[in-house]
Amino acid sequence: MRTEVDDELWSAIGDPTRRTMIDLLLADGPGTATSLSRRLPVTRQAVAKHLAVLDRVGLIHGEPAGRERHYQVDEAQLARAVAQLSAVGATWDARLRRIKRIAEAIERDRHHDEGA
Repeated sequence: MRTEVDDELWSAIGDPTRRTMIDLLLADGPGTATSLSRRLPVTRQAVAKHLAVLDRVGLIHGEPAGRERHYQVDEAQLARAVAQLSAVGATWDARLRRIKRIAEAIERDRHHDEGA
């Protein structure tokens, strides 16, 4: 079973600052680079660059509002990311169960051989 993963999306989510930004936008609603920078240990310019990455992969969308842009999470794209993560998790769970069965069989065979 092959799970298609959007590497660009996961690269964007992989950064802890960007994950925190998504959390803040989900918790507080739309925000600007300025409002987010007040809550993060990075500069407004760094926040703007992170927002651009998140916008490029579709996790957030910005709407012009005067001299700023108001960003909000694209819930459909976030749901897509969650679905990918669930699929990858299910694939790895199946692999780990298979490895466990193999290890248990090896252990049983080893004990059987020792007892013989």
